[in-house]
Amino acid sequence: MSFEQFIFYLLAAIASLSGLLMITVKNPVKAALWLVLAFISTAGLWIMAQAEFLGLVLILVYVGAVMVLFLFVVMMLDINMAILKEGFTRYLPIGALAAIAIFALMYLVLGPNHFGLDKVAAPVSQAADYSNTKAIAIPLYTEHVYAFILAAVLLLVGIVAAIALTLRRRPNGTVLYQDIDKQNRTLAKDRFVMVKMDAVVEKPPVITEGEEKK
Repeated sequence: MSFEQFIFYLLAAIASLSGLLMITVKNPVKAALWLVLAFISTAGLWIMAQAEFLGLVLILVYVGAVMVLFLFVVMMLDINMAILKEGFTRYLPIGALAAIAIFALMYLVLGPNHFGLDKVAAPVSQAADYSNTKAIAIPLYTEHVYAFILAAVLLLVGIVAAIALTLRRRPNGTVLYQDIDKQNRTLAKDRFVMVKMDAVVEKPPVITEGEEKK
């Protein structure tokens, strides 16, 4: 086994393990951190496949920006795990069937009949002036432009859904939202209040003659 193959299998194992832990841990913040590790290891695999642009974008955009937003959303939602666990056994058979169907489809697409060392050749080494970004951009904005636009629409729907989740009503009937006009009209005296408190001096305990003898 060459050193390149060792690095490939190591990154693939880390990506698989972190992905499994991401969907099995109970803490949503830890799940997001495991997803970060899966992104980083996957970026290493893409760089090894000479897709440097995709690897760098995965680290800069997803790990550096999207995952930070995920963490903020998880902390803002104030998720009650006890409520989420209610009805878990009732929907377990449906979830198991969905998982089996997903793995079956992945096997049909990514099985040994389509992938493998004998099916896919090693990446061809390109010249120093080869533009990886240009090679991706030309088919993306010509042949796959409709799929690209559809992905943008799905991301927009996800943003709207995230905003709708944060605007849900609290038990006391209030809704968490920003009043920009009220914030602009706020004065400095309304934000900062000086409070003067008297100093509290503790007096030493009084010891009587009887206590001194003891």
